[in-house]
Amino acid sequence: MAGLPVYRWRLAPEGLATFRQLRALGLRPAGQPVVAQLERPRRRREPLVAYLYRIDLARPVRPMTPAKRAALAKANAARRICPECGRDAGYRIPTSLGMCVPCADAPAHAA
Repeated sequence: MAGLPVYRWRLAPEGLATFRQLRALGLRPAGQPVVAQLERPRRRREPLVAYLYRIDLARPVRPMTPAKRAALAKANAARRICPECGRDAGYRIPTSLGMCVPCADAPAHAA
């Protein structure tokens, strides 16, 4: 994002916040553009980057409606069902396996 001011870690001016910081305050960016970039240096790797938004332009987070809550519950339940055996795994199935751990460990699927 060329042309944005870049601040080092923990040196951003008052009035700016990352997306997570806004969320912790119960706010959302509300379509405003990114106003600055925050960089956290790392050894031998590219720096971690976070985008900053103005707090005064942020709006409150929209409340969860019953329909949204039901849709989220249905989506989370679908991620727990193993496509191989059809059982509820009791946890969210890892995308790396694509099935529950017992099915992945079964000899038929061993490579």
